Amino acid sequence: MDVSAVKALTFDVFGTVVDWRGSIIAEATALGEAKGLSVDWEAFVDDWKTAYRAGMDRVSRGEVPWTNVDDIYRVKLEELLAGYGIDGWTEAEKDHFNRVWHRLDGWPDAVPGLARLKTRYVLATLSNGNFACLVNMGKHAGLPWDCVLTAENFHHYKPDPEAYLGAIELLGLAPGQVMMVAAHNYDLAHAASHGMRTAFFPRPTEYGPGQTTELSAEGDWDIVTDDLEGLAGALGT
Repeated sequence: MDVSAVKALTFDVFGTVVDWRGSIIAEATALGEAKGLSVDWEAFVDDWKTAYRAGMDRVSRGEVPWTNVDDIYRVKLEELLAGYGIDGWTEAEKDHFNRVWHRLDGWPDAVPGLARLKTRYVLATLSNGNFACLVNMGKHAGLPWDCVLTAENFHHYKPDPEAYLGAIELLGLAPGQVMMVAAHNYDLAHAASHGMRTAFFPRPTEYGPGQTTELSAEGDWDIVTDDLEGLAGALGT
């Protein structure tokens, strides 16, 4: 499809640009060794992740007032520490560990791919993570964003229309001038429904070595490629 009108790229971040699972397991493992803990950190992180969608859905259904993702994860962390028999942590230690989501590393292609794309396009996040998280993560991982847009800007989580439409409005562009980039088909389907262009590539180990979902394109996306460097090549940068 013709994507010559595209001027800005908006990115899903968790899983698409950064390796959340691998990053958190690595930090948790190092912390566990330092504290002498025997914990299945892979299971711990997978359990922790379950709070993400469930917490956002409660907000979207109006069951609870606006709650950012840091606070959603913080409540779940308390449950997990008790469930996995981890005790003795101070509130400061819990808060620091909860912010591990701010310290995620990019996939190997992330920085070089984004750097190439930045030579031609405006690069913006469009993530459900909260604003401070995305700012800190960009700094930590060296991600060269031009601007940070998150659900917190709009008090609506993707896939609510307000998130996509709000990003388009803030960028001052027409929907067809903005391309949503994601490793998650549902995200692209909603973006496309609002007139955005779309680009997909898989992250086949985002959820671990046994991942069975999001391994291939499930829609007629404008660009389907292998990773961020592949996207840069497809867009001529």
